[in-house]
Amino acid sequence: MRRAPDFSLYLVTDRRLAAPRTIEGVVAAAVRGGVTAVQLREKDCSTREFVEVARKLKETLAPLAVPLIINDRADVALAMGADGVHVGQSDMHCRDLRRLLGPHAIVGLSVETPEQAERAASLPVDYLAVGPIFSSPTKPDAAPAWGLEKLSELRRHTSQILVAIGGIHAGNAREVIAAGANGIAVVSAICAATDPEQAARDLRREISRRTF
Repeated sequence: MRRAPDFSLYLVTDRRLAAPRTIEGVVAAAVRGGVTAVQLREKDCSTREFVEVARKLKETLAPLAVPLIINDRADVALAMGADGVHVGQSDMHCRDLRRLLGPHAIVGLSVETPEQAERAASLPVDYLAVGPIFSSPTKPDAAPAWGLEKLSELRRHTSQILVAIGGIHAGNAREVIAAGANGIAVVSAICAATDPEQAARDLRREISRRTF
């Protein structure tokens, strides 16, 4: 039986924000600080490099039981044995992804509107990434922000695991959890931080003040 993943503090990587540091170094520091799941998102590198970076991260994360989830690329996930794949609305359909990866893989889906969340109710996913909750500097072309009220409304109507994303940082993480999110996903709050380990600790402290 697969151990239920912990999505309470979910890091989504961004090579540009992490520079000049390596993704591997930032992820290792963030996990020391309390990150519980990592999504490797690479939009501008070759497939071979993507696999190599993912394999290095897997070597770091597997002994710590921190799942490694690949953004979009099922082929990369299969090639190096990642724990799962995260897709958006225009990526491979999660039903096809589930058939490809099998019953034990983690499958995550982004939802940007309440209507998308409602349609996802019957889909074979492990969690929904809901957002943006607030306006996010890392995705200026994202859909309009949900806000806390809509997040709370979604929580009242679904039992699915909700991971909130978009504009979340240590200053607002606690209220996002209070609104009903099972966890928070961050990009710049850790990747752009001077000290990723301390940034993760600060986030961990805030979300741990609420039991979920």
